[in-house]
Amino acid sequence: METSALLRRREALVAMGVSLSALYGIERLWRPLEAQGAGCLLTKETTEGPYYLPLRLMRRDITGGKKGTPLALGFTVLNASSCRPIRNATVEIWHTDAAGVYSGVEGNSGTFLRGGQRTDAKGKVRFDSIFPGWYRGRTPHVHVKVFAGGDDVHTGQVFFQPALYRRVYAQGRYAARGQADTSNSADGIYRQAGGARAIVALRSRGSTLSSGLSGSIALGVDPS
Repeated sequence: METSALLRRREALVAMGVSLSALYGIERLWRPLEAQGAGCLLTKETTEGPYYLPLRLMRRDITGGKKGTPLALGFTVLNASSCRPIRNATVEIWHTDAAGVYSGVEGNSGTFLRGGQRTDAKGKVRFDSIFPGWYRGRTPHVHVKVFAGGDDVHTGQVFFQPALYRRVYAQGRYAARGQADTSNSADGIYRQAGGARAIVALRSRGSTLSSGLSGSIALGVDPS
């Protein structure tokens, strides 16, 4: 369904008196269709930053003993030209702990919150982690690299909805640090990544944030 048709449908439902909460529920049914089409687009590259380490740690659980709001994060790697899933691509991710600290750099030891997975036949991987903390000058994010056939075919970052990360940072191990000092819209790398296209939509895995969050995003890459 095209975006214009979705908007017409929205207007019709509002005219019939459908509540905003019900409308939100209906729109959730459309989003997978929209996301599938968007996933075939070439995902925009962003700066790698100084924090990538070529450790080749193949593991699903990357927490490394760090505490925070549990986060299950999935990626689907697609060929941006054909929309077909890419099997046996390696997806590596890394991000900060609840205090905004990266492992293995700037005098910090360990390999926490770093790891890689190979995609299955559907081009999918999943990581078990925690929600990343923030650090000065950057909006909350997760770094991603994709390798296909041994070649680096994508370097990027993914982001989160501001309303969601504000809720996360108001509780648990994050509360003492307060809210992030940089919003998505004020972050140049967020804009470089394509803005809203680079946001991972997350849902709660229980009645409270402490139960954890989960979500996924498609990465369209050029494997040639």
